[in-house]
Amino acid sequence: MDNTSKFDVAIIGGGIVGLATALALLKRFKISLIILEAENQVAAHQTGHNSGVIHSGLYYKPGSLKALNCVSGREAMYRFCEEQNIAHDNCGKIVIATDQREIPALNLLEERGQANGLLGMKRLKPEEIKEYEPHVNGIDGLFVPQTGIVDYTDVSLAYARIIQESGGVIKTNTRMTGFRKEQNGFILETNNDPVYCANIINCAGLQSDRVARLCGVNPGLQILPFRGEYYEIKHEKEYLVKNLVYPVPDVRFPFLGVHFTRMIKGGVEAGPNAVLAFKREGYKKSDISIPDVAQFSTYIGFWKMALKYWQMSISETYRSYSKRAFVKALQRLIPELQMDDVVAAGSGVRAQALSPDGKLVDDFRIVESEHQVHVLNAPSPAATASLSIGESISQMAVKNFGI
Repeated sequence: MDNTSKFDVAIIGGGIVGLATALALLKRFKISLIILEAENQVAAHQTGHNSGVIHSGLYYKPGSLKALNCVSGREAMYRFCEEQNIAHDNCGKIVIATDQREIPALNLLEERGQANGLLGMKRLKPEEIKEYEPHVNGIDGLFVPQTGIVDYTDVSLAYARIIQESGGVIKTNTRMTGFRKEQNGFILETNNDPVYCANIINCAGLQSDRVARLCGVNPGLQILPFRGEYYEIKHEKEYLVKNLVYPVPDVRFPFLGVHFTRMIKGGVEAGPNAVLAFKREGYKKSDISIPDVAQFSTYIGFWKMALKYWQMSISETYRSYSKRAFVKALQRLIPELQMDDVVAAGSGVRAQALSPDGKLVDDFRIVESEHQVHVLNAPSPAATASLSIGESISQMAVKNFGI
């Protein structure tokens, strides 16, 4: 191996987690580092297609990686945005119960929030809900002051700029296609030139399990793509939502239910739903990949999940094709919202890890191997928690890479 062209660390994937990891490593160490991004720009997939919420840490099981990283990462994100003059707003949000049966779950959320150190939360009576969101209907509510909004593409571009100023290399349009282990490191084959490196960090998101296998590591799970589709409230009806309005989520799933989000650059999004995508980067209903479908349809975990949650799947799919059904779900929170008040907007695809027993992996999942770290499950709140996750991975690098 030609050491003159060898990098200390190669990061596969230029989403917000890969970028934050590079940021943390270059801040701590004088190393040579390269990021390989398959698309023509950073933040091209999950990072650039989410609703831009800075999550509080309300939803996550106390002590879990999601909870720990979200709480510390949230504060780090606010500080970073301040330092870099990135537009953001710590506006708070409300979670609304519209049915008596949702009260126990709302109580659980409040308890989790308290356990995760969220100060200043406030329980809302129906008349108090109207003080925060005059057009929202609910029998009980919870105000969470730590939640905010930002554009994560802007954040990612700032990460990328600092990485390059610190000597890091970002190669776009470079997809990893092969892997060879050599005596003093690895050779990563790509659609361009091969890359020589001593250590690998896999932050490939929707392709993370495949990259792990390519590197000789059994991920013990499979990525299942879930498309989340959004509507946008027409400009003249944006007054219906002041900030962020969420339903009480179904605790069986790692999805939060269709909600309303004011966006930092203007406008209000409504959504997303959660439907199985037939392509890992399947942003449209017509996007189908035979290899992707073949892979998940021959995975035992998929069929175990499908048998358990088939009713939920039918409901979400119906809502995907029926605007009326989608709006009906939104009307539970804002009854005066009408069909003509919303228009179809964009979509995102969530890389959701699925274990062989059919369970949707709820927490972050990071697997270490010799001179390798593989981030195998990092859905929401990974963007919020990115700086904290990056720090955690840099600590793994100290131990595993001998940096």
